[in-house]
Order: sequence, then structure tokens, then C-alpha cells
Amino acid sequence: MNRYKSLSIDFQIWARSHQSSFEELLKNILPQSGVAPQRLHSAMRYSVLDGGKRVRPLLAFAAGELARADITRVNIVATAVELIHAYSLVHDDMPCMDNDVLRRGKPTCHVEYDEATALLVGDSLQSLAFQLLAENKLSDDAGHQLDMIRLLATASGSRGMAGGQAIDLASVGSQLSLPELEFMHIHKTGALIRAAVLLGARCGGVLTGSELAALDHYGKCIGLAFQVMDDILDSEADTITLGKTAGKDAEQDKPTYVTLRGLQAARKMAAEFHDEALDTLKIFGESALRLNEMADFILFRKY
Repeated sequence: MNRYKSLSIDFQIWARSHQSSFEELLKNILPQSGVAPQRLHSAMRYSVLDGGKRVRPLLAFAAGELARADITRVNIVATAVELIHAYSLVHDDMPCMDNDVLRRGKPTCHVEYDEATALLVGDSLQSLAFQLLAENKLSDDAGHQLDMIRLLATASGSRGMAGGQAIDLASVGSQLSLPELEFMHIHKTGALIRAAVLLGARCGGVLTGSELAALDHYGKCIGLAFQVMDDILDSEADTITLGKTAGKDAEQDKPTYVTLRGLQAARKMAAEFHDEALDTLKIFGESALRLNEMADFILFRKY
């Protein structure tokens, strides 16, 4: 696997354009720092803005293009997913969980502010995500929109991201089997990635059950590829490149794909998940171009 494959200039322009406009969108949607309670709102903005690759929003935009969705609707679901992701990072970094001091190249929220504020930041970002889904029109069918809200709720809760984090915390110092490790990351990392893809697509035209199943499987595969690459980068890259503490998994004795299978085998696994994701998209033809490119982006990223 060539870790440093060049992505097309067209894709880079597309991604940067969406990242830039999405940053402005977040700045406008998040409560302003001068609005009471000022410290909480300041901490919310600190935790969300000016950082991250925005992988999940980009996936929502790519899926939205496949389904010819209204960009204003995709903007809302992309923001909701990113707010859930940001809240999870704030909570994961706290002393009661991973106890990390660096995130996206700057001090974590509980370090910059305090633990109580960090807890409330996570709570508030999660609430804002569902407020956005409830107060904006995402579909011409109200029942369809309720399904979208349910999708994000399931992906975020005990049967999704939060459940995966619980398994992760319980697994410190343990040697998980490969199926157990995949089960954990299908929930912890993969659930929200799958939700981003499906929500972006559901903002557009009606897709068949088989098409939605294909998008869901694509999300599952790239979610696993994303996590394998995370484990590889944690073992290889430095703290400055990653923007977070390198080697943290090994330091905390967490089970990873690298510790379970070794570096070369982990790279092979990531490539296999990537290839399976691309195979799944073949039914969509050229309309899946951006989703194909996002799979490359995830596999060949450097941080």
C-alpha cells in the first residue's frame, strides 16, 4: 500500500472548498462567545472550530452529491454529525476517560477551561446537534425526517459511538480477538461515519433499499479503514503531525490493530477495507466519484 498516494487536484479543490465553507457555517451556527453563558459558549467554539479534517461532513457532502441533495439540507446534517463528533472528543479527552491534554494541536477543552465546563460543552454540543435536525426541513416527508433523527441518535448512543467507547474503556490491558476489536470499532468509530454517509444521502432523492444497504456497507468498510489507519498513525507519526499525543494507545495498553496483527498486516487490512468499500459503490457508477475519492482520502491520510 502506497501510504502517500497523491489525490487528484480536482478532489483537493472540492474538499478544501467544502472545508472552508463548512467552517464558516459552524461559526454562524455555534452560539457566539459574547452570549450568556459566555464561558460555556466560548468553550464550545474552542472545541469545534479551527481544527480537524472534517471527514464526516465531507462524507455527508459526497453522499449528498450522489443523491443530488439540496446542499442547504446536507449542511444541516453535516453540522449535526460534526457536533456529535466534537462532543465525543471533548468527553473522551477528560481525565475520567483517556485523560489527554492535546487535541487538534491545542490544549484539550478541560485543560484550557476546566473539567466541569468540558462536561457541559459535550452535553451542549450534543443537544445542539439534535436541535438542528428538529428545527430544519431535511425532507419533504416528516416521517422520513424522524427516521433521520433516529439514525443519528442510534449512531451516537449505547448501540453506537458511546457503546463503543464503553467497550474501549473496559478493554484497557486486555488482548481482544480480531472480531472483538472490529465489533468495538464498528460502534466507536464506524457508527458515526456510517450515519454521516446515510444522512447525506437521505437529504436527496429516494434511494432503494439495496442502494441504502450499499451505502451503509461502504460506511462500515471505510469506518474500519479509518480506525486501522488511526492505529497505524498512532504508532508511526509524531505528536506535531497528529495534533494529538502520539503513542497514547500503547502508553495506556489499549488493544489496537497494530498490537494485534502487526504493522504490515494492519496496513494490508486497511487496504482491504478500502477496496471492499470501492467494490460496494460500483452499483452507483460515476455518481459515487466523491465517495470513492473519500475512501482514498481516508486510506492515504497522514494525520
